[in-house]
Amino acid sequence: MKLALSFRRNALALAGAALGFLLLAPSGARAGDGAAPAFPWEEATIAELQARMQAGQLTSRQLTEAYLARIREVDPLLQSVLEVNPDALAIADALDAERAAKGSRGPLHGIPVVIKDNIATADRMQTTAGSLALLGVKPPHDAFVVERLRAAGAVLLGKTNLSEWANIRSSRSSSGWSARGGQTHNPYALDRSPCGSSSGTGAAVAANLAAAGVGTETDGSIVCPSGVQSLVGLKPTVGLVSRSGIVPISHSQDTAGPMGRSVADVAALLTVLAGVDPADPATASSKGKASPDYTRFLDGGALKGARIGVVRAKAFGSSPAADRVLDAAIAVLKAQGAVIVDPVDVPHLGEYDDAELEVLLTELKADLASYLKTWAPGAPVRTLDDLIAWNRAHAGTELPYFGQELFEQAAKKGPLTSPEYLKALATCRKLAREEGLDAAFARDRLDALLAPTGGPAWVIDLVTGDHFGMSSSSPAAVAGTPAITVPAGYERGLPLGITFMGPAWSEGKLIGLAYAYERASRARKPPRLAPSADLR
Repeated sequence: MKLALSFRRNALALAGAALGFLLLAPSGARAGDGAAPAFPWEEATIAELQARMQAGQLTSRQLTEAYLARIREVDPLLQSVLEVNPDALAIADALDAERAAKGSRGPLHGIPVVIKDNIATADRMQTTAGSLALLGVKPPHDAFVVERLRAAGAVLLGKTNLSEWANIRSSRSSSGWSARGGQTHNPYALDRSPCGSSSGTGAAVAANLAAAGVGTETDGSIVCPSGVQSLVGLKPTVGLVSRSGIVPISHSQDTAGPMGRSVADVAALLTVLAGVDPADPATASSKGKASPDYTRFLDGGALKGARIGVVRAKAFGSSPAADRVLDAAIAVLKAQGAVIVDPVDVPHLGEYDDAELEVLLTELKADLASYLKTWAPGAPVRTLDDLIAWNRAHAGTELPYFGQELFEQAAKKGPLTSPEYLKALATCRKLAREEGLDAAFARDRLDALLAPTGGPAWVIDLVTGDHFGMSSSSPAAVAGTPAITVPAGYERGLPLGITFMGPAWSEGKLIGLAYAYERASRARKPPRLAPSADLR
């Protein structure tokens, strides 16, 4: 979760972050050079890499070695990768041998991907949610989505940094900071925020440190880092992708999802991630609704005749730059034959913020205790109260910049049977989904809603915390429905995205619309590791 406008609507951020990270740049990747070091697979898609391996022009080991070298060269500037998998090359070798003997398992065979460090792996990597409290605690087995990735032949390249505990600890947090990994930086301007909480996955994929990555979202943590780092990020319908083995905030809103440099990469990764998991009852609702192959929706003509409603709502906040990019995107959509309904009124925007917070904090208390019991045996903390006490005892490393007031509020919440929680949950479902998004889709017969993803990335500020100028993530997050963000433009070198939102289980439709827009706009540019935004 990024703790977006819902809880920080009036936050101010000043340019207070020290730039000591600039001194860490290795030769060939110095901040200020204006360009990242040369990389043979820059911007290569999963399909392109797979085709080369199929043709015998590339091996998984060669590709994995190249990405590992890229991480060593570039990541000291970004602090996006917490650790690389010590078994990555051995996994790649085994997959190369399997390809030679039996053929490919599918589109992800031998493809290196990174995953967020709140997703459990029962290997030699850590699973900590960025907290020092979980260092050395090995999960009993892989998270379900990790099992899916391994079965598809993906090479788990490493774990990425994140906003600690998925940014639910403090309303004054700095997105991308964790006690374990420090502060992640945006590869488009190193003094700017990567947004959170899937900040490390976003920065690593944007800077071509891996072919693609997996993030998680409660409210904005996939779409926001994707938007400010010129990525495609898809937040699925809650229940399409399993949450078992993922450090939780809220079973009502949590989901994992794919992040990539292209819509095609995201579609290929979503195909692998989606699946029914007996350990996550929510996934049972995806039976008959999930596609066995989301790449089949990659249709360059998908915009023709599509009815798209534009949400221009002050409830999202204010960003003149985002408004300009949105208007340019609408022109592209019209040129591709889309029917634009502008503006569209989505009822109740901003009216369920307090109810959402009540739901998240109450579920955090219960869901985190359940995770710690099952997935973190031997950890020094078993409950949220334990974790609060542990952080206080280790305040020098865990609480140097901001506190844990949201943890403390959550610890005071009642059980999942409390009247306050049940009322808030019903309010969220009614206002965000039934009378909100669903009503808007039905009234104007829309295929999708369109909004700017957010404003330009703000300057990292460890003193006063994040400044979200605007964010459109909350409606789909609270409703539990899908949203996909696509690169749409730049403001002084800082990326901006647009978001397509759809009804539940409409991921295929959204992928088609996003793909057609992506092909027509060609908006994404690779990052140049600039020290700051272009203010000339």
